[in-house]
Amino acid sequence: MGEQKRKQESKTEFIFGKKNYKFMLIGLACIVIGFILMAGGGSDDPNVFDPSIFSWRRIRLAPTLVLIGFGIQVYAILLNPNKGSKK
Repeated sequence: MGEQKRKQESKTEFIFGKKNYKFMLIGLACIVIGFILMAGGGSDDPNVFDPSIFSWRRIRLAPTLVLIGFGIQVYAILLNPNKGSKK
């Protein structure tokens, strides 16, 4: 009897729930996509200017996706997984 009670009390609980991890993965995917969109646009010859580094994708879209991803990460950390369940 005492052994079962001790095992139940020592049962570890995770800090984050399944919903938290789902939002963390979504945020991480947004960040990775943002950095992939930001990559490239360089020139092999340093004497030749390549205007593609100033494209809308690299200046506006990619940094916005990265910031949205970080916002989702903060939301995932602050989300209370036990809000809807009663214990």
